[in-house]
Amino acid sequence: MKYSKLNLAKEAISHKGFVKKIPDIFRMVKLWRKGEYPMKSIDIILPLLGILYVISPIDLLPEFAVPVLGVMDDLAVLSLTIPKLIKEVDKFLLWEAEQRLKGTKIIDAEIIK
Repeated sequence: MKYSKLNLAKEAISHKGFVKKIPDIFRMVKLWRKGEYPMKSIDIILPLLGILYVISPIDLLPEFAVPVLGVMDDLAVLSLTIPKLIKEVDKFLLWEAEQRLKGTKIIDAEIIK
């Protein structure tokens, strides 16, 4: 089976929930750049650089020179970056929900089974 950049991209976006979180990623980066969302720079820059590396035609191990290893380095980068990015987006969504509920008071609550 021959892998290409297109196949790797399809495999990456098939990660559970990745496609649905793309708008959240853009929103997270926008709020981080404005200084509203507190996050370490390394936590967002590394996953984004990893995705850019996979998309880029420039590789450390090119697919045409070393077919198996050329694909393996892209898969390794994807396997590290996509889960890290999803984890950061989940943290952002939690932070965003907390910000929305910050001024909300709960007067009476009832537990329903």
